Amino acid sequence: MSATSAMRRAPDAGRPSPTARRQGPLPSTRTPDPRPGPVNKTGNAVRALRADLLTVVAWVSIAMTIAIFLADQGLSGWGSLAGATRQIGILTGLVGADLMVISLLLSARIPFVDKAIGHDRALAKHGDLGQWVLTLILAHGVILLVSYSLTYKLNVITEFGLLMQTNAYLLAVVSGALLTVVAISSIVMALRRRMPQEMWHIIHLTTYIAVIASIPHQFSMAIVVNHGFARTYWIGMYAVTAFCLIAFRLLLPLFTSLEHQLTVAHVERLSADAVAITMTGKHLDRLDADGGQFFYWRFMTPTLWWHQHPFSLSTAPDGESLRITVRAQGTGTRQLIDSLRRGDRVWFEGPYGLFSDVVRTRNAVVLIGAGAGIGPIVSLLQDTDITPGRALVVLRASTPADLLHFHEVRNLCAARGAQLVTLVGRRSDTSPWLPASANGARLVQWAPWLSNADVYVCGPDSWTDSVVDEVRASGVPDKQIHFERFSW
Repeated sequence: MSATSAMRRAPDAGRPSPTARRQGPLPSTRTPDPRPGPVNKTGNAVRALRADLLTVVAWVSIAMTIAIFLADQGLSGWGSLAGATRQIGILTGLVGADLMVISLLLSARIPFVDKAIGHDRALAKHGDLGQWVLTLILAHGVILLVSYSLTYKLNVITEFGLLMQTNAYLLAVVSGALLTVVAISSIVMALRRRMPQEMWHIIHLTTYIAVIASIPHQFSMAIVVNHGFARTYWIGMYAVTAFCLIAFRLLLPLFTSLEHQLTVAHVERLSADAVAITMTGKHLDRLDADGGQFFYWRFMTPTLWWHQHPFSLSTAPDGESLRITVRAQGTGTRQLIDSLRRGDRVWFEGPYGLFSDVVRTRNAVVLIGAGAGIGPIVSLLQDTDITPGRALVVLRASTPADLLHFHEVRNLCAARGAQLVTLVGRRSDTSPWLPASANGARLVQWAPWLSNADVYVCGPDSWTDSVVDEVRASGVPDKQIHFERFSW
């Protein structure tokens, strides 16, 4: 008997036995395709409109930057090599500065941005833009240095030494050096993997120092932006960016934490390396949170307060408490599991993300979770609309003990008419998302209507990538595949 059939036939049984999980899962009985119609057409249309608006605003800001430059400079200065080089250098720097502002706004955790494209995708775009920012800023510095050398007929090293005697240029060089360090810490994956998360965040905080250091030379050395409308425009850009960062990264989380006064109510041991943390507080019914969304949590104890963790809700919000599931995946989470106690204060930011029912496009749904990613699957199962016979839940774990919240998921599936499949065992060599005992199995065996379903996937990044590849290969459009990344 397979693990899947064991669960259907013996609803009161415990976790699958080692013998059961070594056998491959059985395909489900084929059923008619579910109705393919969208279940959240208006919400999806509004979200798509927001995403398009963000794209338009970004391109308009770049166009404005170029237009202001051309309106101020026109075709003057392009008649000589030195002049043309100077104009190109200035324009390169202005576009780089504009992209830097856009990048900072994407990381500011602005609610409008989060509801449009999701927090993880905003950070991904932030990272992509960061490489362009560094390239343009460094190119700006090199091109202008060459231009000045041609203008004053000096070698590059001599010209650089003369420019370094001005405070604004010195600050600009410091800014470029800091941006380079930040970029290297993000781009060089081998270095990034060896670096503690807290160290990586501290390095990234220097981005703000770099931005501040770059501003004086922009307004003192660049004639284009030190007068008239251009000056007002750039001051406004920096002021809006500073406001968003302060409001949404500092003040809003502070006020939210003070309003709700979360404390740890219960810590439940789920396995040797996983716990469920239940928190209570005031006015939790005012939190605009959905099952599957995540928060940034900071547990205010002497040893934990400086660690910030992104954990998803592992039960749907009920207005009285919040629950998250934490699995030891490093020094910080291990320390959290071992030292957290009832009554500890909790500060938080959120909710964030689009891993929730708000992005549903179809009546059928498939929920797939592994490890700590099973937690968000629980909250989604509680909080999303389920059509009996048109829902599949897949749990993946290395051992039966790692099937977190198994009994809870089994009971929810039985009550709501969802099919439950458990995949337990060591990883398959050919299909990394499957155990070796289920090698060759396909999702369409359990859900023949897969292409007409929304698929939610939550688990480790490499495993998630493998599942998403399988889902796409089964003919599911990208707009029906939902997952989020918490890697840094």
